[in-house]
Amino acid sequence: MSLETFRVPGLTDAETIDLNVNLAQLKDRQRGNLLRSSLYDGKRAVKQIGSVIPPQYTKIGLALGWTAKGVDGLGRRCVLEKMVWPEGDIGSLGINELTDSNFLMAEIAQGRTDSLIHGVSYLITTRGEGDEPRALVHTKDALNATGQWNTRKRRLDNLLSITSWEGDDPSGFVLYLDGVTVNASRAQNGQWDITRSVHPWHVPADPLVYRPRTSKRMGRSRITRAAISTQDAALRALVRLEAHMDIYAIPKLILLGADESIFKNADGSLKASWQIALGRAFGIPDNEDAAAGQPARADVKQFDASSPEPHLAHLNALAKLMAREMDLSDSDFALTDLANPTSADSYSEARESLIAEAEDATDGWSTPIRRSVTRALAIQNDLDEIPAAWAGIDTKWRNPVHLSRAAAADAGAKQLGAVPWLAETEVGLELIGLDEQQIKRALAEKQRAAGRAVIAALAPRANADAAAV
Repeated sequence: MSLETFRVPGLTDAETIDLNVNLAQLKDRQRGNLLRSSLYDGKRAVKQIGSVIPPQYTKIGLALGWTAKGVDGLGRRCVLEKMVWPEGDIGSLGINELTDSNFLMAEIAQGRTDSLIHGVSYLITTRGEGDEPRALVHTKDALNATGQWNTRKRRLDNLLSITSWEGDDPSGFVLYLDGVTVNASRAQNGQWDITRSVHPWHVPADPLVYRPRTSKRMGRSRITRAAISTQDAALRALVRLEAHMDIYAIPKLILLGADESIFKNADGSLKASWQIALGRAFGIPDNEDAAAGQPARADVKQFDASSPEPHLAHLNALAKLMAREMDLSDSDFALTDLANPTSADSYSEARESLIAEAEDATDGWSTPIRRSVTRALAIQNDLDEIPAAWAGIDTKWRNPVHLSRAAAADAGAKQLGAVPWLAETEVGLELIGLDEQQIKRALAEKQRAAGRAVIAALAPRANADAAAV
């Protein structure tokens, strides 16, 4: 799509250029993004695999969830627990209101999944209107949003978010520019409604990027070409296996001396193929008019059915290839030859690459999430800028190593043994495996117990003073 081909009355020339640059970029990547979305959703159609397999087997709708398992297998190791502010009280800023009103953790989790599928997704913060939350945080995937990244400023110069499509062109969009947000929607009569709002937040959006590099700033998808190739090969293997079970797994019978009458119904019509295949006995009359030297009775020869084992072995090999590509263990994909780790060390070693991948992904996502959340808190508190003191607000991710409660408590106890005073803090309670709710309850009960102890200590003195009077 060439630049400046999509025009909306009411936009300035600069806004039209930004709109068309982003729209061209969005459509240029649309095919690849749709492919990866269809793979994740299990809607990837298998291609014709050759002339040996009947064509109807390519239309039976076989699906395989390997790429989705690879995305979710990493995503479940990248769970944002909460936002923290070591130097201050983040609760006083209204973080609970922001989290509850926006379903913030769920919204960020959806953006995380879209980032893994397409390589990038976008967190957008805006001011709510009417009965909406005071600050809104929502995500957009790469199918419906794109922007221009400024490598010097380390932020977006603009962002185009499509809100509705009409054919190949947008019928509604939001263009986020530096200090200005342009909302555009086309009515049923074809007229465009344009509104602009001014704000102090530059471009109020941050990209969640997975595996960026210098030549690919907006990252890459976890569903790589190698993963796509392996899944397509596995789907073909499944089609061959399906055809094998229908065709080649049935014993082959050769009837010598019989004619086609045995394959006909009483009315002379041919029997259905499944009736012939599933038939267990045929009544074949002797041929009393057989000429000299010709057999008077049909002779039946049987050949054993072929085994599906080669198909299963091929599928198993492909499963292991996918496991390597996705940094998951063989047991997550393989059909046979499973080896389950028997200790915590072997468990961690089997998933060492996945854990390292999760740590790298969360490191990359932490900065844009922190930027978006602090901006949303500033909007919610009616501020025009983010206070410098909020620079300490950060993300707290769940440990990507899935430990049992006993193992976590044991490791935490050893750490508290080296630094005993940590046991009196929230950090110490986290180390022994307590969740946030348990920590709050424990500290509240401790505070109540301390209050009761103070009252109990003061009671004798109060009684003595009363007696003296």
